[in-house]
Order: sequence, then C-alpha cells, then structure tokens
Amino acid sequence: MLATKDPRSRPTGLLAELADRTGARAGARVAFGEPVELDGVTIIPVARARWGFGAGSGGGHGPWMRRARGGGGGGGGGMVVSPVGFIELRNGHARYRPVFDAAALVPAALAAGAAALLFLSRRLRHAGKAEWRR
Repeated sequence: MLATKDPRSRPTGLLAELADRTGARAGARVAFGEPVELDGVTIIPVARARWGFGAGSGGGHGPWMRRARGGGGGGGGGMVVSPVGFIELRNGHARYRPVFDAAALVPAALAAGAAALLFLSRRLRHAGKAEWRR
C-alpha cells in the first residue's frame, strides 16, 4: 500500500493503488473467457468490461464543524461485464459472432419515443395557434 504522511491524501493514494491492481487483473481474461471446445470447434466468449472508482475524505476543520474534531474518508468501486459475442474457430478459420442484446435497444427506443412526443406536442401547439388566428 502507498504510505503517505498527510492523512488527507491517503484516499487518493488508496484509489490509485486500487485502480492499478484492478487494471493489472482486468486484462484479456475479463474480455475473453476460457475457450470451450466441442466437435473440433473452439468457442471463445467475448465480453465488454467497464469499471469505475471513487473516493473522498473530510476533516473536522471549518466554521460549520465546530464540534467535530475527527476526520473520515471512504471509497468504492464497481465493475460491469456484459457478453457481446464469441469467436468461433473452425478448420483454421476464425469468425466473430455478435450476441444480440435486446436490453441495449431500450435507451434508443426511449429516446426515439421522447423525440416523437416532443415533435408531436410542438406540432399540435403550432396547429392550435394557427387555428386560433383564423
């Protein structure tokens, strides 16, 4: 672990060490799973990995914290791995096959629906003003 003399910089050092350790382990093993072989065909699973980290600290100094004299800190992180496809090795040829993920379409469908509602509401508002002017 990184040793620092200033306690306020410790979460930053801890965060850097955590990111270094995770990055070293989250290489190809996370994106490419263990190959599976059956009837002369080898399948290598492929995934998308995303991770994030955060940390913070605070001390009991400041006009709004007259009673508090201690300090504190914390941090955390998370990782999401989702399948995206597989590589098929057959007769000396490799072929990538994507996996269809219906959940990935939900944000696009919601955005399209919101855009359509916005367009229709403006169109109806404009039509109402034109009718009122006659």
